[in-house]
Amino acid sequence: MRTPSPDERFLPRPVVALLGLAAIAVVLAGVGELRGIVGPSILALVLVLTLDPIRTTMQRRGAPSWLAVAALLVAAYAALVALVAALAFSAVQLGLLLPRYSSQFRDLVGQLLGILEPLGVTRGEITTAIAGIDLPSLASGLRPVLGGATSVVSALLLVVVLVLFLGLDASHVTRRIAATSVSPDLRDALDTFVARTRRYVVVSTVFGLIVAAVDVVVLYWLGVPLPVVWGLLSFVTNYIPNVGFVLGVLPPALVALLDGGVGPMLAVLVAYSVANFVIQSLIQPKVVGDAVGLSATVTFLSLVFWAVVMGPLGGLLAIPLTLLVKAILVDADPAARWIGPLLGDDRPPTQRD
Repeated sequence: MRTPSPDERFLPRPVVALLGLAAIAVVLAGVGELRGIVGPSILALVLVLTLDPIRTTMQRRGAPSWLAVAALLVAAYAALVALVAALAFSAVQLGLLLPRYSSQFRDLVGQLLGILEPLGVTRGEITTAIAGIDLPSLASGLRPVLGGATSVVSALLLVVVLVLFLGLDASHVTRRIAATSVSPDLRDALDTFVARTRRYVVVSTVFGLIVAAVDVVVLYWLGVPLPVVWGLLSFVTNYIPNVGFVLGVLPPALVALLDGGVGPMLAVLVAYSVANFVIQSLIQPKVVGDAVGLSATVTFLSLVFWAVVMGPLGGLLAIPLTLLVKAILVDADPAARWIGPLLGDDRPPTQRD
């Protein structure tokens, strides 16, 4: 007669699985309620982890600890300010540009509704629709979006404070972890998380710059207004996997439609699509390989999942959040490492990043 395992002596395995899922749901609900704290905290952590080599390199070369920490903090704050300024500048420029094309917008709407009239749309409905749509109102409709962005910007104060304390504690935390009896598996998993998070940020930055440069050249050649602004927006949205391309192409495509018509708009869409496909779908995967150990499907699902749980900031931090959860629940547990290949991580468990 088979001797039951310690787990089976208390609860059946399906019950244990259901309790685990229930616990995960409770944790995620709590994270969602505390998104205003969790999101900025993860953003600050990613910034400090990515730029921490500045501190360690300076200390190895004999620089005082206070100077190395100061350099880390300056770099982190500069990156944060640049990110926020780029988004705010792009949104403001779009809001200022749209009202200039009020007449063109009404003409385009009239042409579209004129096509719909033979299909059964009445003249009264067309007139009402045209009267209710104008570009200034569309520009003013950006205000709620900017208001939502303001809630994110308001959390930046917390990020600023957290970056300060994380930067000051960086060397102490590393030394304390090395000196304590932390599980070697957990230590290796956290080291892998740090390495892959840095790699993800660096890869996204480099290829974001390449894509932005290509977009600026194409937009300038097509005569689309403010090509540098849209290239800057393309660079920032490149950090958002999968849907960042859509967010980056919509403003220049709309401006091209209003400024030149359907032809320039299609040219912008085609140029952006070709650049995105060639650089980010063909070249980038070949260069970075398994940069973060996540498949394309898992990457997309993580974006949707964390955006639902934590809002816009969750979409921006989807990959680091997924890597952190994977490090704690999969990489740190030898019994759960079989899940790694299913997530796209083909490296042996003992191979360090």
